[in-house]
Amino acid sequence: MLRKRSGFTLIELLVVIAIIAVLIGLLVPAVQKVREAANRMSCGNNAKQLAIACHSYHDTNGGLPAAVMMHSSVTNPADYNQNVGPNWIALILPFIEQEALYKTASASMMAYPSTGDATWRSIRSTEIKTIKCPSEANGALQFSRIGGSWARGNYGANSGTGMFWTSGGGEQGLMVSGGIIVEAASTIGGYSYGMNGVSSLGVMSANSRTRLTDITDGTSNTVMVDELRVGTTDTDLRGTWALGQVGASITAASGRGDTPGPNVGLSGYDDILGCTDDPAKGMGCCSGCGSWQVTSKSMHSGGVQTALADGSIRFISNSISQRNYQLIHSRADAQTTNLD
Repeated sequence: MLRKRSGFTLIELLVVIAIIAVLIGLLVPAVQKVREAANRMSCGNNAKQLAIACHSYHDTNGGLPAAVMMHSSVTNPADYNQNVGPNWIALILPFIEQEALYKTASASMMAYPSTGDATWRSIRSTEIKTIKCPSEANGALQFSRIGGSWARGNYGANSGTGMFWTSGGGEQGLMVSGGIIVEAASTIGGYSYGMNGVSSLGVMSANSRTRLTDITDGTSNTVMVDELRVGTTDTDLRGTWALGQVGASITAASGRGDTPGPNVGLSGYDDILGCTDDPAKGMGCCSGCGSWQVTSKSMHSGGVQTALADGSIRFISNSISQRNYQLIHSRADAQTTNLD
């Protein structure tokens, strides 16, 4: 007598497959959500370590690092083709466990203010994990201009609410005095203004040496480090750790018309020299402009990670008002700020 063979019928097999598909469909978003939560936490920790390193630099040197050092030969700080010097991340390398890398270029960096020595740029291609957000999609895409092979990064020094240029309008982000580019200044009575009566002074600017006591709005109310996204092409400088340019490792003009809040990626909005206008990916820009302004951006849902000047981390929502976004990027406006 023949025995019957046990097994699944076709219908039963299809039901099992359907159940597995439903379970996978439920599991994958949950896994992605957990992964993004971990990435966001890691990104915030990176920003915190950079802020702590800036504090350590301050304790050693009597002031915070300049957002970028500019030699007197530089006539346009918004043009990466000029002899733009070491930026704030290059200067704090010893304080983020990169002392060996710093030593390879320290002589050139120290000589730069007087000689314009640019050999410090040899460090530009070094990939540093702690200055990359793990959610960044284009972190491996090195910037290909001005010698090429510039490694990417996702954090920018807050240089304030003023535009990063040397002239124009009734208010300036920077000015030239005796051939030296100095901190934000205005043509109005010698005071520093942004828009709507808000001071344009940020925490780090060109050739600045801001003291923590200069942050009169309070270190817990003022942004020190913003999050940035990497450009979507290799010719877009946004998100380039060793390049002292707005969009690369500096934020500027925060809270102005084209930079009203985080993650604004409309066509023509970021003013970045030679950028790729890519609003479909949230990275719109004015490619024919100088590198004058950029708004903080991230791959996180709903906002960006920031490090405040006291070293604490805050997630700034995309829904923050333009006014508050401007106020948290000014160090001396003497007005009430709501970081939420």
